Amino acid sequence: MTHREQLLDRISIDPAVCVCRPCIRGTRIWVSLIVDNLADGIPESELLEAYPQLKAEDIQAALVYSAAEMTR
Repeated sequence: MTHREQLLDRISIDPAVCVCRPCIRGTRIWVSLIVDNLADGIPESELLEAYPQLKAEDIQAALVYSAAEMTR
């Protein structure tokens, strides 16, 4: 499994969780929330502080997922 695949494995899409919105696995934190905050200039360190259940790899996973969706 590549590093990219490992990161994508951190993303969950479950009809029972957040109505099928892509989330960080095991949380209800939307991928779009992470990407929107980063786009607004919020530093990764602030996201990790605001959402203690997040790991740096989850933020990377959100970016990898978003990039993959853009090429679909």
